[in-house]
Amino acid sequence: MLIGIDASRANKIRKTGTEWYSYYLIRNLAKIDKKNRYLLYSKEPLREGLKDLGKNFKSKVLSWPPKFLWTQARLSWEMIRFPPDLLFVPAHTIPLIHPKKTITTCHDIGFERFPEFYSLRELYYHRWAMRFAIKHASHIITVSEFTKREMLEIYKINPQKIVVVHNGFNKNVFRSTGDQKKIQETLIKYKIKKPYILYIGRLEEKKNTLGLVKAFKELRAKNSELKTLKLLLIGQFGFGYEKVEGAIQKFNLRDEIIRPGWIKEEDRLHLMSGASLFVFPSFYEGFGIPPLEAMACGVPVVASRAASIPEVVGDAAFSVNPQDPQEIAEGMRRVLEDKNLREDLINKGFKRVKEFSWERCAKETLKVLLEV
Repeated sequence: MLIGIDASRANKIRKTGTEWYSYYLIRNLAKIDKKNRYLLYSKEPLREGLKDLGKNFKSKVLSWPPKFLWTQARLSWEMIRFPPDLLFVPAHTIPLIHPKKTITTCHDIGFERFPEFYSLRELYYHRWAMRFAIKHASHIITVSEFTKREMLEIYKINPQKIVVVHNGFNKNVFRSTGDQKKIQETLIKYKIKKPYILYIGRLEEKKNTLGLVKAFKELRAKNSELKTLKLLLIGQFGFGYEKVEGAIQKFNLRDEIIRPGWIKEEDRLHLMSGASLFVFPSFYEGFGIPPLEAMACGVPVVASRAASIPEVVGDAAFSVNPQDPQEIAEGMRRVLEDKNLREDLINKGFKRVKEFSWERCAKETLKVLLEV
């Protein structure tokens, strides 16, 4: 069977959640499946990591148009001319013209629950694309039971059409490391001093970055012994970031909150390993990979009890209400100061991450692809 895969997201340089999912899923499909043939569609020539995947993997560059309407125009045209036996789209935007057998992955439908966190253009496009995928895809993979429940409630679709396959995380990168030299070199590179709290994710309203800034202000104000603590926000700026920046300026935390932007995986490993605490206060997630990366590095986690996050972290994170900055602040304080609690969360985290891997994700995804 010839399986076509939209690799446009996997081929991006600056990857975030959906892009990493696409990238590692393709790489692990190549490891486990030597029988079926694969054709990867991309806007540009494939970068390192996606080249030379095996004799049964080939690629095709569809270079026009480079940005807008690539999926709906160029990929659709390719499906008319040379359709594969099955098309797999690792995000919910499938082309207008597609094979009868088409499978897509829905990562979350936050645009339905929190439309105020999206621009009008993003909102309309996401809603149209999701409804189009529901109507035309053979099956839909969701990355959590939570997202499946959300889709059943909002779209009233046949539950037999949805299959849950959990994400993984990169165990080859994110692991407990005692390499203090590398950690220190990375801290110097980004001009960071210990101790610090770490957050990784897009800096935007949906992720509750503003609530985290408020919680950090409360933590410092009520605990004089934590005055030297910094907050490190790693990620690209997203919708509503100007409110976050406004709060940082208003609270006079310009020097205490460090914002290096997007950084590569290896540096994230060392910054994760050097953190006193990882915090993930998001309002809405379809899965949420960063808490697993933190747990794998032996860093205690404070995470919101919202959306899919409890499903992912289990009992291996300290749970807080994302709507309450004071509760987030208190959760961070307890994990920072209670040694027994810290050790308990770290040990539970090591156990929890054993349940997730990209290889497992690829095996379960391949099973869905072959059963259509």
